[in-house]
Amino acid sequence: MSFDYASRARRAAGRRISGTQFVPFTPITLAAMLALGVSAPALAQSADTGAQTPAVTTAPATTAATAASANDATAAQATLKATTVTSSVLRETPQNLKQSVSNGALGSRSQLDTPFSTTVVSQEQLEQRQPAKLGDVFSTDASVTDGSNAFDAWAGYVYVRGMPIDWQYGFKLDGLPVMTYGVTMPYEQFDRVELLKGLSGFMYGFVAPGGVINYVTKKPTDERIASVDVGFHSEGIWREHIDLGGRAGPDDMFGARLNYTHEEGRTYTDGNLNRDTVSVALDARITRDLTWNFGAMYQDRRATGTSPSLSTYSFTGNQLPGPINASTSNLQTQATHLNTITQFYTTGLQYQINPDWKVSANYAFNKSTRDRNEATLYLLNGAGDFSGQNDLGSETNMFRAWQITAEGKLRTGPFAHQLTFGIASQYQTNDYAYVYSPTYLGNLYQGTSYQYYGNGTPLQAQRSSAIEQRSAFASDTVQLTDRWSVLAGVRFTNYNQTNAQGVSTYSKNGVVTPTIAVMYKLTPNTTAYASYVEALEAGEVVAVQYANAGAVLNPVKSRQYEVGVKTEQSNWSATAALFRIERGAVYTDGSNVRVSDGQSIYQGIEMAGSVKLGTQWTLGASAMALDSWYSRTNGFDGNRVGGAPRFVLSGNIDYKIPYVPGLSVGGDIRYNGRTVLNPANSLTVSGYTLINIGATYRTRVAGKDVTLRAAVSNLTNRKYWEYQYDNYIKPADPRMVSLNAKIDF
Repeated sequence: MSFDYASRARRAAGRRISGTQFVPFTPITLAAMLALGVSAPALAQSADTGAQTPAVTTAPATTAATAASANDATAAQATLKATTVTSSVLRETPQNLKQSVSNGALGSRSQLDTPFSTTVVSQEQLEQRQPAKLGDVFSTDASVTDGSNAFDAWAGYVYVRGMPIDWQYGFKLDGLPVMTYGVTMPYEQFDRVELLKGLSGFMYGFVAPGGVINYVTKKPTDERIASVDVGFHSEGIWREHIDLGGRAGPDDMFGARLNYTHEEGRTYTDGNLNRDTVSVALDARITRDLTWNFGAMYQDRRATGTSPSLSTYSFTGNQLPGPINASTSNLQTQATHLNTITQFYTTGLQYQINPDWKVSANYAFNKSTRDRNEATLYLLNGAGDFSGQNDLGSETNMFRAWQITAEGKLRTGPFAHQLTFGIASQYQTNDYAYVYSPTYLGNLYQGTSYQYYGNGTPLQAQRSSAIEQRSAFASDTVQLTDRWSVLAGVRFTNYNQTNAQGVSTYSKNGVVTPTIAVMYKLTPNTTAYASYVEALEAGEVVAVQYANAGAVLNPVKSRQYEVGVKTEQSNWSATAALFRIERGAVYTDGSNVRVSDGQSIYQGIEMAGSVKLGTQWTLGASAMALDSWYSRTNGFDGNRVGGAPRFVLSGNIDYKIPYVPGLSVGGDIRYNGRTVLNPANSLTVSGYTLINIGATYRTRVAGKDVTLRAAVSNLTNRKYWEYQYDNYIKPADPRMVSLNAKIDF
């Protein structure tokens, strides 16, 4: 179900208010009035607004649990249908396949009707998993592998189908670009997190082929919302979160949603964490056809004692040292830190021209600043000896973006068309400054007492590069019959990148990135598809640790072929996809030079499913088998590509305990296969198995809904190495416990 605000406004305009219900004056109500900026009478709600009541679910709070709420729908429309703003309070299906997802130039459509592999993690699932990093969000998706630690600069680093998400263009906030490099996003403030796997050049322009992650913020809802939750996270982090929202004014004309989070305490690395995050979403139904929206998010996050990265560039031998626990305090110092400030502002208008056509215009501004002191330990041998170096960095990234889109439907003879047209522009600047410490020696198992706080000179970030993209796009989904449909789309992009001196390092106009797909409805709730898409990603600016530091590599072209099927039934759902991705290869050669040459091929199959057995049990599973190799390179042909595991398998189970109403327990297990660490395939990161467990208890206290959650990740405290990127590894997070108590008013 979705809420079309324009339609609701039209209905509201034609009726009289027949009764008024006033809200009790609780402390939360008073806070809500302040948040909405209105008086108590203005908060009164019409008795006949038809607001929905949130469905109460009892899915367990495992760190990797799949939502198991019932889905009573028996059929879906055979034609593809655009969707408006959705509400997270609706009942979820096993894999959320009927959930609307943002597809850039394709507009919004359900996962079931999207001819690409997708994953949606709902608000309920985010609350269950209580993620400390992005890898936790997608913990049940075998296509997504983690490459990060909580509480450090890499907490948002994941691989999809063996490829990293592009830190410059691979992340969106409400469909518009956001820079998340070094930023841990405030997951408790999102309605859902969407993942579009693979190439997305047509949908979003220049972007790497790993995929696109879109964070969807909480929006105003027709029902009034007021909740407070308090959480605890190992080793001593406390979090308080408040969520307020509702509508006010004539015929509920104005909507608002406010979320605020404070998080503070000791991390498992014996460091400190202090975070404040606030987000606001506003909308106004100006007329029955015109809606305005505004969103803002501000986060100030400061962490000390961040864990180091481990490099194997200077390593001798072919066997990595035995893994260590990331909480090993003798590798962390209070000198290392990561301070980030993230700002995101967006506004837009949506105009419903007629029942079949709408036009929207959106603008976004994003600024991310980072002040960090990060340690890199260069491993020397299998005994764990290393040579270390710290780098102090001052970094600022800024995005300005706007997009105008028209979406609608029409018929030409016997054929129905779903059309999307648009133009978009985004301008990005990158400002950096760094200072490096002298090198020092140590051992993984004995640590080091070295501390580096800098030379006392304040860092002032200077312009490194500026990137501008301007594009026009169009797509047409043609309904040939009740079962067959064809999608064709194309984007034309003008791309220009300049260096610190304002000199263009790469410029090209009219870059074409097409896509085409054929879809067949096996049943109203089952879609089979075949798709082809191309993408172009920006050339890499070579980092300082390489011999050709500062060089700008040429853009990399990729192609993707995919065949898949998706089905969503009342008690079970399943997806499967076969894919082949041909990506331009970027690697480090034997002379420590970054090279763009040849191709890297990724070919595999991914499957996922969930089933409800009776009223108590829900089972879920996900698997990926992946082959990868280099082709037409200088010396690495046939070698596997780093970061691409051969096999990943995940399974989860949830159980509602019948003798204790409201109590559910569950767990999940995940196996990650081994991964090569470099193009030469001289080092390998071993496979590992993780077990997570959790529980949820829902009850009512003094007439209020209360939810208690507990989760334990890495139950066995398994020590293993994670692949971070070529020639870099990270020690895995240790066992962590999360507790949360939430009250809905």
